[in-house]
Amino acid sequence: MFGINKDHINLLSKLSLPRIINAVRVKWSFHYSKWMKNPVLKAMPISITIEPTTACNLGCPECPSGLKQFSRPEGNLKQDFYKKVINQVYKKSYYLNFYFQGEPFINPDFLEMVSYANSKKMYTATSTNAHFLTKENAKKTIESGLSRLTISIDGTTQETYESYRKKGSLEKVIEGTKNVIKWKKELKSKTPYIIFQFLVVKPNEHQIEDAKKLADELGVDEIRFKTAQLYDFKHGNDLMPSIEKYSRYKKQTDGTYRLKNKLLNECWRMWSSCVITWDGKVVPCCFDKDAIHQLGELEQAPLKEIWTSKPYNNFRKALLTNRQNIDICQNCTEGTKVWE
Repeated sequence: MFGINKDHINLLSKLSLPRIINAVRVKWSFHYSKWMKNPVLKAMPISITIEPTTACNLGCPECPSGLKQFSRPEGNLKQDFYKKVINQVYKKSYYLNFYFQGEPFINPDFLEMVSYANSKKMYTATSTNAHFLTKENAKKTIESGLSRLTISIDGTTQETYESYRKKGSLEKVIEGTKNVIKWKKELKSKTPYIIFQFLVVKPNEHQIEDAKKLADELGVDEIRFKTAQLYDFKHGNDLMPSIEKYSRYKKQTDGTYRLKNKLLNECWRMWSSCVITWDGKVVPCCFDKDAIHQLGELEQAPLKEIWTSKPYNNFRKALLTNRQNIDICQNCTEGTKVWE
């Protein structure tokens, strides 16, 4: 567990009375639904994830964006549509995550979108490979009011880094990080809270301690180590780390692997947050990368209507009764992140 830090204080500062009341209702709805084994929801989501783009400049082997293997349309989030969504949710939802698939900074309007959410006093977060954090973009990032910036840094040498971040440049990641930190100091800004995220896989697990040192040297606020989602894991995978603490999977007596954590018939995300694709499809969570479980379209109905609709509640009902049968839950990270 973490203590209270600057990031937590910033998040708490976004709470208003309507947002607090909504959050309490979300919490009550979740626990009451678990008890009754039937979905009840009398609130809007606390958190919204919205996808700036499906495009990415890298080719990571376990990512649909990197592999260019989407089974859904690809494109960029449009400003007009985005603003309509924010205007629907900002009074009760206060956490906005600009990330689903793709590299957010590829969308030319991304930082303007951050600024708009900031004007509505929403907490804003994104995750980036840092290749587009030029001096100019770094300055604009600070000026946008972005609350939290997560930078992927999966190695401390080029050889190790590009073993997973195909087509990537560690030099650009470090340069981009320095640019953001420089402008944050020059503009005397408290935000964004900068996190290094290290996705632990077999080729980079030997550099965990080096990554901690690099984070200290550069002056980022925090480093986090995350377990890797592997699509093909049952019979092992070359990317699976040997350090069990950092693996999402556990070897069985028959030599096969399974997910470490148990799939309980519950999921806080289904009551507290939703994911919106760049073209307005509403899906349950970030594990539905191909938007298979579409619960509504924002071009056809407002989020409030979709959020409490029959399709959404049927999905919640399935979670409460037999989550094992839901395909996107089979690789869920709940309980398997390793924060240090």
